[in-house]
Amino acid sequence: MQHLDFSVLIEYLPAIMDGLFMTIKISVMSIILGSIMGVGGALCRTSKSLLLRSIGNIYVEWIRNTPLLIQILFIYFGLGVFFNLSPMVASVLALSFFSGAYITEIIRAGIRSIHRGQREAALSIGMTEWQVMRLIILPQAIKRILPPLAGQFITLIKDSSLVSVIAVTDLTYVAKNIVTITFRAFEVWFAIAAFYFILSFGLSLAVRKLEERLAESD
Repeated sequence: MQHLDFSVLIEYLPAIMDGLFMTIKISVMSIILGSIMGVGGALCRTSKSLLLRSIGNIYVEWIRNTPLLIQILFIYFGLGVFFNLSPMVASVLALSFFSGAYITEIIRAGIRSIHRGQREAALSIGMTEWQVMRLIILPQAIKRILPPLAGQFITLIKDSSLVSVIAVTDLTYVAKNIVTITFRAFEVWFAIAAFYFILSFGLSLAVRKLEERLAESD
């Protein structure tokens, strides 16, 4: 019977920390870009323009109904051939497009939850559609969508482990290499799971604090 030996983690700690940094880097970039895509997608889906609504609908339905792993492989091995994308760039794009589709629906639901009377009142005093959206609708919607947004961001952090299939040296990729060398699967995967938990739980706490501050401002 093999005894547990966590000392292997100390030996390979520099590699694990490099993988952790890469995971954080990919996650942060994907959250930012995905949020931008989500706002744009939500504005398209709530637009009066049939063309914009159609673009938003196609984007959301296509992304939500295809597996993330397939999207990563398609962007890297498909689009990457034409645009010479590095694994890092392909990973960020895939995660951003994927999370952006879900963020689109979250923001759209938040926008729809604001009573239309506020929009009509603002338009009646001379405000433009953009001013109404930026100054009245979105500030209120953001407070309502923070919990589901936090859930989506946490999901993105965990989904980032899939980018290891295209040789991105994230936590999961590093862990696979360490297990191959040391045959210490339990110890390594336990530690990697703990790192993902810390990242996800830390983000959850940060969003919770932000919710409390917004509640105090009310």
